Amino acid sequence: MENIYDVAIIGSGPAGLSAGLYAGRARMNTIIIEKEKAGGQIVTTEEVENYPGSIEDATGPSLIARMVKQAEGFGAKRIKDTILSIELDGDIKVIKGEKEEYRAKSVIIATGAKPRQIGCPGEKELTGKGVSYCATCDGAFFEDFEVFVVGGGDAAVEEAMFLTKFARKVTIVHRRDALRAAKSIQEKAFKNEKIDFLWNSEIVEIKGEGIAESIVVKNRETGELTQLDADEEDGTFGIFVFIGYMPQTELFKGVVDMNERGYIITDANMKTNIEGVFAAGDCRVKSLRQVVTASADGAIAATQAEKYIEDKF
Repeated sequence: MENIYDVAIIGSGPAGLSAGLYAGRARMNTIIIEKEKAGGQIVTTEEVENYPGSIEDATGPSLIARMVKQAEGFGAKRIKDTILSIELDGDIKVIKGEKEEYRAKSVIIATGAKPRQIGCPGEKELTGKGVSYCATCDGAFFEDFEVFVVGGGDAAVEEAMFLTKFARKVTIVHRRDALRAAKSIQEKAFKNEKIDFLWNSEIVEIKGEGIAESIVVKNRETGELTQLDADEEDGTFGIFVFIGYMPQTELFKGVVDMNERGYIITDANMKTNIEGVFAAGDCRVKSLRQVVTASADGAIAATQAEKYIEDKF
């Protein structure tokens, strides 16, 4: 007899794993499909301090390992596969992967989002070791250190101001000669004595042995390269990159409703415009993208999927 799952969860970051935990605990036949390793963005974080109840010295990988164990403990099945196409109309949803085809009564999309990267040498190797894409997550680790913020839009300038709560100096590195942020936000930044600016500049390399120790900055007008080293007493500094996010929703374009940036639109119960299809975590429209909000989304989505199945089937 063909196996039809109660719920198929696409993605195994905090939202997907939380959904798997709640779905499994509700005795639903649950599958979690992930194309790579579990965890999403949080697995690149060395320390996790702002997740409620995090144990001492918790890391992104250790937190995800516990989430995986919990979800599997309640019976959620995890599969590694790359989804090629989806058919979400009808009572039974069809998900076609490279390895096999999956059928389910409901689907939870938890594919997340990825921050845009600078794309320079050293960035990938030093992510979580000085390079960050989340001021809320990592700002406190740079108490009284110097930090650089890459970007010039609303998010970059707002996060730069947030980082002044911790860092002794914040330098905004921007490719142009003027910020793109709203004028009201710019005015606050210009008045902040802790914030400095590197105009017409871009970081072309990040250097360090196991931790960020210097950056090479290129002046886009003159082509001049300048190496900026961390203070000798500090030994390191922070590089926070805010040049946008990319929701991992390409597969669902034209299928579920999205905003102009590609984030999936849901209501407060994580419902999309398609009956029986939910979205959770960073891939949906929301004001705060953190592990705690992704986990909450997953719990709500799974609970709503359970109610949907009870009413529908």
